[in-house]
Amino acid sequence: MSGELDDVKEEVAAANRILSYVGLATGVRASLGHVSMRLPNDPGKFFVKGRGYRRDIISRMRPEDMVTCNVEGEWVDGPDGSTPCNEVKMHSCIYKNRPDVLSVVHVHPTFTVILSTMQQPIKPIAQEGAQLVRHPQPLYPHCKTVVTEAEGQAVAKLLGDGPAVLMLGHGAATVGRTPEESVMRMYHLEHQAQMTYYAVAAFGPNHPSIPEELLEEMAQGSGPLPHFKDRLAQIAPQRRMGIWPHLKEMVTEGR
Repeated sequence: MSGELDDVKEEVAAANRILSYVGLATGVRASLGHVSMRLPNDPGKFFVKGRGYRRDIISRMRPEDMVTCNVEGEWVDGPDGSTPCNEVKMHSCIYKNRPDVLSVVHVHPTFTVILSTMQQPIKPIAQEGAQLVRHPQPLYPHCKTVVTEAEGQAVAKLLGDGPAVLMLGHGAATVGRTPEESVMRMYHLEHQAQMTYYAVAAFGPNHPSIPEELLEEMAQGSGPLPHFKDRLAQIAPQRRMGIWPHLKEMVTEGR
């Protein structure tokens, strides 16, 4: 089991570094944000990027830097001098309320922050990530750091059974079954926020967006791909797709 836990620590550490690599946690926000994941053998605990490091920068997080916390947000294990992240209650309360969630991300992306402060809904403007913002995202109407059980529970309750919750002037939290899913949801959320910001700048708050009927058409999928049938039979099982392996490679090479 120790080998499996080492793999999870590596996955969580890489996911934190990816936040920086893709621009979700850079500049003045280089230490602001965190990815967590439940322990596979003990869902009452999770690994998370903590605080108290000599260099508290997301791009420098390594497996040995991960902190173990329980679902009350209490420190269980980690490097000497480490503490949970300041907003550990956001993670712990979401885990308590959502047994299906195995990973949580919180970060302060530029366009998501701008639109949350403007209280301008993030709408589907482009294909990638459109389903994530198909319906309005709930907004936590406070900017302060989430540090109490009551505040964490308020964020978790607003999230409900959805994939994302916005925080006024304070970014967002996204959830998933893996760090890949939770981080990519945040990446797509920021992508749609950027597109929405441009649309608001060009057309005003009542700008067009992808119509509901086209979103439903996308949700139904493309169906079978008969022109791929013979080739897929030759190469089964189908190869993994998406950019996550590339992102992990970019943040792992040479470390």
